[in-house]
Amino acid sequence: MKDLIIFGASGFGREVAWLVERINKVAPTWNLLGFMDDNEAIHGTEINGYRVLGGTAAVADYPDAYFVCAVGASKVREKIIGNLKMINPNIRFGTVIDPSVEMSDLVTVGEGTIICAHTIITVNISIGSHVIINLDCTIGHDAILHDFVTLYPSVNVSGITDIGHAVELGTGMQIIQGKTVGDYSIVGAGAVVVKDIPPKCTAVGSPAKPIKFFD
Repeated sequence: MKDLIIFGASGFGREVAWLVERINKVAPTWNLLGFMDDNEAIHGTEINGYRVLGGTAAVADYPDAYFVCAVGASKVREKIIGNLKMINPNIRFGTVIDPSVEMSDLVTVGEGTIICAHTIITVNISIGSHVIINLDCTIGHDAILHDFVTLYPSVNVSGITDIGHAVELGTGMQIIQGKTVGDYSIVGAGAVVVKDIPPKCTAVGSPAKPIKFFD
């Protein structure tokens, strides 16, 4: 079994710990050492039976472990991964996929990606590194999810879509086939994307429309 540390000890971090337990029940894969989190108030405490080992600096104390970042906000997760790599340029990232996920052999998945229970991922799909796909999502044929994308629960991504770098797709939203969501954009919960969404904006509604742009 390989040593694994989850960065982020909040609600989603606890869910990822449960995901790892589910993996190990099917095939012993990960020795979960505990959490890391930059909230100093919880350092040394125990959460759901796992120790909080320290913050970002503590990465140097575990050179042989694998890491996975359980922070939902895409831009924050990207920053955390960058900081971890600065401390340990040789850091290794685990990829954790719930045993209930239905996924063809024609899917590529990058390092550090988390795919949660009851998600369906069909064929000829590219999923980047450090992507989070939360509970009960669907992803259709020929979709591309770039690095640091976050899908919150029950997102439906249709085929031939292109989801840009560090995009966040809100709970229960849907994208029809062939559409693009630009880098760093956020699409709100329950939205329906029927036209391309530009980069660096927040889009909401049905049909989804940008309501705010940011740097």
